[in-house]
Amino acid sequence: MAKTAYVTDLKSLQGECSANYLRLIRLVGDMEQGQSRDIPLSEAGTHALHLYIQENAPYTTMIQVSQTGPLDHVLESPRMRVHLYHDVRMAEVTDFQRERHFHGRYRYPNPRMHQPDEKLQLNRFLGEWLAHGLAHGRSEHVPEMP
Repeated sequence: MAKTAYVTDLKSLQGECSANYLRLIRLVGDMEQGQSRDIPLSEAGTHALHLYIQENAPYTTMIQVSQTGPLDHVLESPRMRVHLYHDVRMAEVTDFQRERHFHGRYRYPNPRMHQPDEKLQLNRFLGEWLAHGLAHGRSEHVPEMP
């Protein structure tokens, strides 16, 4: 049986990027370059979603998204850089754990062991992470979910 090549699901990727843009806009509000915000994710405040505006330009914003927790000195916490493209209202993961520039699809197996749909998976992970922050965040800056 011949194996078919993975075809990038552009509709799903664009939908995820559009939803993530709206989530990030809700979380960062009117923050400016150099500002950061911690959104506690637990009652005890031991875990927090950390948002830092690295660059802010008229058509793009670059945000560092990370998580802090009690095991930060032992384990590397999730960290990604996200570009917000204001003209098309999309957010795209461009760096994850210090790795940059993800392709729309990868042959599998490959030397870095990326999944065929690695880019889509990273943007879905960001979406789940941000949705969790919006639903469970304990900050006066996080708007209530409708």
